[in-house]
Amino acid sequence: MDLSDVVATAMFTGVVLYALFGGADFGSGFWDLTAGGPRRGSRLRVLIDHSIGPVWEANHVWLIYILVFLWTAYPTVFAAVMTTLFIPMSLALLGIVLRGANFAFRKYSATLGQARLFGALFAGASLITPFFFGTAVGAIASGRVPAEGYGDAVRSWLNPTSLLGGTLAVGTSAFLAGVFLTADAARSGDHALADYLRSRTLIVGGVTGAVAIAAIAPIRRDAPTLGAGLLGRALPLIALSAAAGVLTLVLVYRRRYGWARVPGGGGERGEAETLRGGASAPDRSETHKQKEE
Repeated sequence: MDLSDVVATAMFTGVVLYALFGGADFGSGFWDLTAGGPRRGSRLRVLIDHSIGPVWEANHVWLIYILVFLWTAYPTVFAAVMTTLFIPMSLALLGIVLRGANFAFRKYSATLGQARLFGALFAGASLITPFFFGTAVGAIASGRVPAEGYGDAVRSWLNPTSLLGGTLAVGTSAFLAGVFLTADAARSGDHALADYLRSRTLIVGGVTGAVAIAAIAPIRRDAPTLGAGLLGRALPLIALSAAAGVLTLVLVYRRRYGWARVPGGGGERGEAETLRGGASAPDRSETHKQKEE
């Protein structure tokens, strides 16, 4: 292993950690958005604030870690990614800023209407950030970022592979957040809320897993090299991710919420590893084408 491999491994470790901790953080926006009105959703929103409050901004240190490694060790790659994918990357950054601002504003809202507005903005921004990060990953993995940079600023990330990547990023984040929030609700003694989250987490996890498996077919058509990699060297990682996801669902179903966090994080890591394995060889042809609380 040479120095470039060591640096790449260190950077990818940051990607996995950001996907795990930041993903659970962003996924809380889905549960906030679907919690219901002030009366029905207040307990869940209080749980979300309590769960993510201590660490929700600290998770972005992994994003900074990744970007510093990228522009320091691979400046040409950094330039190519940022010039081609400046639209989704800018929208993801906007989501991070809006999310943080509105999370704070909601706590100090003077009226119920303001709290609901800021809460909706917080939840919406929590979803657009992983979506646009997912589209950027899909663009890179499918070979739509040319080495010299300045690829197609729109079609590079508006394509089937990128849109599926964004959808899966949102789905896995919501599932991971659901697993963690369910465990937190049970640990706090609110078993009614834990049961509420349990049933919906099972649905979100099942749907996301089905979409992940079904996505292989359109990815093979849209990005043949990536598709071949997914069914080649990345196939063991796909199997590992699927097994971790199924185990998480079983543990949630059996109300083993604390244990469910372990394979839940493993499934998130497996999906990140899958993209890494499948995208190891660039595709040359595609490169050119109330206060509620």
